[in-house]
Amino acid sequence: MDFKDYKFTVSERFIRYAKIDTQSDPESPSCPSTEKQKDLGKVLVEELKEMGIKDAGLDEHGYVYATIESNTTKNVPVICFCSHMDTSPDCSGTNVKPVIHSNYDGKDIILPNDNTQVIKFSEHPALADQKGNDIITADGTTLLGADNKAGLAEIMDAAHYLMSHKEVKHGKIRLLFTPDEEIGRGADKVNIKKLGADFGYTMDGETLGHIENETFSADAVSIIIKGFPTHPGFAKDKMQHAIKLAAEIINKIPKNKTPETTEKKQPFIHPTGIHGGLEQVEIKFIIRAFDNETLLLLEEELRNITVGVLTNYNKCSYEFKVTEQYRNMKDVLDKCPHVVDYAVEAINRTGVKAVLSSIRGGTDGSRLSFMGLPCPNIFAGEHAFHSKQEWVSVQDMQKATETIVHLVKIWEENS
Repeated sequence: MDFKDYKFTVSERFIRYAKIDTQSDPESPSCPSTEKQKDLGKVLVEELKEMGIKDAGLDEHGYVYATIESNTTKNVPVICFCSHMDTSPDCSGTNVKPVIHSNYDGKDIILPNDNTQVIKFSEHPALADQKGNDIITADGTTLLGADNKAGLAEIMDAAHYLMSHKEVKHGKIRLLFTPDEEIGRGADKVNIKKLGADFGYTMDGETLGHIENETFSADAVSIIIKGFPTHPGFAKDKMQHAIKLAAEIINKIPKNKTPETTEKKQPFIHPTGIHGGLEQVEIKFIIRAFDNETLLLLEEELRNITVGVLTNYNKCSYEFKVTEQYRNMKDVLDKCPHVVDYAVEAINRTGVKAVLSSIRGGTDGSRLSFMGLPCPNIFAGEHAFHSKQEWVSVQDMQKATETIVHLVKIWEENS
């Protein structure tokens, strides 16, 4: 299988997708949380149909399903490739203007429409491997959306390759593009029966060559503090201020258990929002750990902090609610190691050394794995995501496209 003469479409597709605003909204109860995510879904469906994939469709919840039919006589497990269409609500995704920095020279990248946004070589060690490559960024005023439109573009280019290179033997392939992954709801409305896949792969990882078989286990916590309001002119020894209680709780979180001070497999407690006033405040947290026991211990620690603060305020009360988000997919993947092994081999076949790693986050694959679809995460090349300094390499995206093609061939060979 030779990609030397193949005209990759991944960068053109990525730039096209990046310009479509698909930011999700954690405050919206609908699915998708924003209707504009369907705008990209419609584009993807149309492009898939142009390739000859006739069953491509967008459902009422904003999910895209499509099938590349088997072209082998072998009985091959059905493989799914998944990426998400939404971008993070942490940074503006409106009016994205992708910029190509050709033949990267190893220097700092100053973004053109906000010169204060500088992608510094010293702060982005992955740039050391990109000299001579073509880097895509936004213009400095928005995020880029490589998380996860790089993955979308890679899957779409791989589909284009397979539909135009029938000599590559493969089993049935299912494509799944999801909304709302960035707000933890990407798998909420996946119809597993309709999908009909045996194993899957998300294309939502970071560095070239990496495959992730382990994620955080994750819960959300909501703490509602009910204070005791009075007129501020007559508040002495009476007022018990909900905002100030919330501040006390946050301030008592150990400094060595926050995202700012942790790395690798260290867990954390992270406040993500605070809403309310003197009478009532809600604090929202995310809790992350690689094992469930530590996760539960962190939640109990946060509950004890809350109780300890409220002990000093006899007129106040609180509600403490834990919501499960996802669990470490390694518990599932360890039961079917060949799923990861085949991906490692596929990456190696591209000429890139595969690296097995853990991710300090989650993917749709975390949820899908526990829904019956074992689903590790393969690199998409995205870096500095959720920020205005987000970037991706054209050459890395091309290697991800190659990886997908090699992977479906390996499944066919081993069936």
